[in-house]
Amino acid sequence: MRFFSTLDSKYLLMKNKRISLSLLIILSVFVADAQSLTVRSVDSIVNKALVTFNVPGIAVSIISDGKVLLNKGYGLSSIEKQKKVDENTLFGIASNSKAFTTAALAILVDEGKLKWDDKLVKYIPEFKMYDPYVTREFTIADMLSHRSGLGVGAGDLLHNPDSTDFKIKDVIYSLRWLKPEASFRSRYAYDNIFYLVAAELVRRVSGESWGDFVHKHIMLPLQMDGSGTSYVRVKSNPNIIDGYEEVNGRLTKIVRDDSEQDNGAGGIYSSANDMSKWMLMQLNNGSYGQDLKQQLFSVKAQDAMWTPQIFLPVSKNDGYDSHFGAYGFGWFLHDARGYKIVSHTGQDDGMISEVDLIPELHAGITVLSNRDGGAAVRAIIDQVSDYLLNVNGIDRIARWKAKVDKQAHLSDTVGRSLPDKFLHSTPFKPDSREIGNVIGTYKDSWFGIVTLYKNNGKLYFRSKRSSQLHGEMVRYKANTYLVKWDNRNLEADAFVYFKKDGKGFTMARALPETSFAYDFQDLNFQKL
Repeated sequence: MRFFSTLDSKYLLMKNKRISLSLLIILSVFVADAQSLTVRSVDSIVNKALVTFNVPGIAVSIISDGKVLLNKGYGLSSIEKQKKVDENTLFGIASNSKAFTTAALAILVDEGKLKWDDKLVKYIPEFKMYDPYVTREFTIADMLSHRSGLGVGAGDLLHNPDSTDFKIKDVIYSLRWLKPEASFRSRYAYDNIFYLVAAELVRRVSGESWGDFVHKHIMLPLQMDGSGTSYVRVKSNPNIIDGYEEVNGRLTKIVRDDSEQDNGAGGIYSSANDMSKWMLMQLNNGSYGQDLKQQLFSVKAQDAMWTPQIFLPVSKNDGYDSHFGAYGFGWFLHDARGYKIVSHTGQDDGMISEVDLIPELHAGITVLSNRDGGAAVRAIIDQVSDYLLNVNGIDRIARWKAKVDKQAHLSDTVGRSLPDKFLHSTPFKPDSREIGNVIGTYKDSWFGIVTLYKNNGKLYFRSKRSSQLHGEMVRYKANTYLVKWDNRNLEADAFVYFKKDGKGFTMARALPETSFAYDFQDLNFQKL
């Protein structure tokens, strides 16, 4: 979140007693405007965003001056069923689950069962990275702060897309095969895979599954009664969203899977009402309940979670003058006009979430959406933030719409519809001899077995352990093929590059906008 701080009129009066009456009038109007955020103004912002960005449904929670200003739903939770979103409608919060995982570990730190700087092998002895030095020195803090040296999204194919059959033991084992892209602790690279390991750490130290621990020690105390730690735990609730993605210009409902492999990184479902309780606890330094007499985790533990662990590039766009960006434990951190901002986004198939906290102002915003693309969520948070901090005259929705349109134009120029053209371009069809040369079984050291096979004169790709990675292959040029997945919601078509010796192939994302979760570039298949 980017913020603009208000002027402190009391400070100005102390500094200059001769301040003019006209300036006093200006200041009084300026300060009064800080209180102008109302349910009506939020309604206007959200309803405009729903239409502008073609979003079925959104839920919003706002904390202002330490109190709940708004918990409300807008639009539809399901297009097909014409069900409306309300304050208790459940959305997947995706990567905002990471802060729950670090909160679980904070509770265990307070109990003296582990320390942030403990070596991970102390609790998971089979843990092994590609570099023996990294294996030996890798701490819990390293695991939570995206500074492992691996590339962005490394190992995500072990749990993405839904329906893979890899288990946590496979995830831990596979880490030893993932080659680093940078020196250990030298730079930030967002990797979900370590939060899967963090969930396993919670299990091994507490003796409870991650889901049971988070439900018992976080959700129940905070009375987040509707929330659940996985889709499996809440899917019977009738007040739950359907997620949507845009495919060929139309919103298409996604198919949810019961996989629970990545819950520690992104599995939680929650509502605007329940997220307000989560934000209030965070803004009260871990305290909750009547008169804030109960403590979920200590102030010391929260300080650790909100302390920069690895620094990030930061832009100074839109006049908010941010000077630093960082990642703590499960939270992004930056400054905006002198305020510390604690935030995180979450994105899963057909769902977007964002939580932004301004601790010094006792303010927070959560926005939940049931379609892909985060522009609507971001625009709402920016516009609400402007109200809270007296930034006037900027149409955030219009600005984000311009960014979306620009990105769409860039995507078109590099060939967003390229895969569809390939599949209907007969000159690129491989002949029977070519297919015969490449069909067979291939193995990658961490992703396992895939089969290239012939059916009705066409070449197909099938992963043994990730059932959604199945689709037709068409020759693009020379030794390069395009594989187009049967499930068009994936939007992750890939290039396959056969090696000149014919004994294997590598892969890469075919389109620039493909999610980094499809880390095909890390695969190296050898023919068996």
